Amino acid sequence: MIGSSGAESARERALHTLYDEQAGPLYAYVVRLLGGDRYRAEDVVQETLLRCWRTQDLNTDRPIRPWLFRVARNLVVDDYRLRMTRPQEVSGNDWLDDLVTRPDDVDRLLTSLLIREAFRQLSPKHREVLYETYYSGRSTQETGKLLGIPPGTVKSRTYHAVRALRLAMGLVESADDEVGEKPPWAYPSAA
Repeated sequence: MIGSSGAESARERALHTLYDEQAGPLYAYVVRLLGGDRYRAEDVVQETLLRCWRTQDLNTDRPIRPWLFRVARNLVVDDYRLRMTRPQEVSGNDWLDDLVTRPDDVDRLLTSLLIREAFRQLSPKHREVLYETYYSGRSTQETGKLLGIPPGTVKSRTYHAVRALRLAMGLVESADDEVGEKPPWAYPSAA
């Protein structure tokens, strides 16, 4: 021990033995309980061994491992409950991330201009279907009755209009990119 003359008492030897025999398995157990958080696991093991040193008689032949594991588990549960009752902790940089990612009026203006330009590139039939379904909020049935076309045609035009709109906005490079290529194992072999 630090500051001692080098002579260990029986209690100190018992503590060293306890640490040598129990710290490894206890640490592995606590790491599993904490989902791999090694730093918190070290704290829990240290607190568990400290409580053992303060309250238990280390010179008996009574097995101490069950007591250690129970105390460690209780410490983990108590820490979890404490974290759930407190407000969530935030780091000092979160406000900066929020500030940078928060959309502002300029972003909304640019997005609306981009959408308007892409919307103008659509055919009139596609524009009217998108307007009625997305902007006006009508169902497929209502849009079909209003435009005088079957519901299946409304669905088809809406699908193709959205694809064309995404292509016009540059969200996909080509019409085939949205669907993606079929993997080679999807085709039946000619063998």
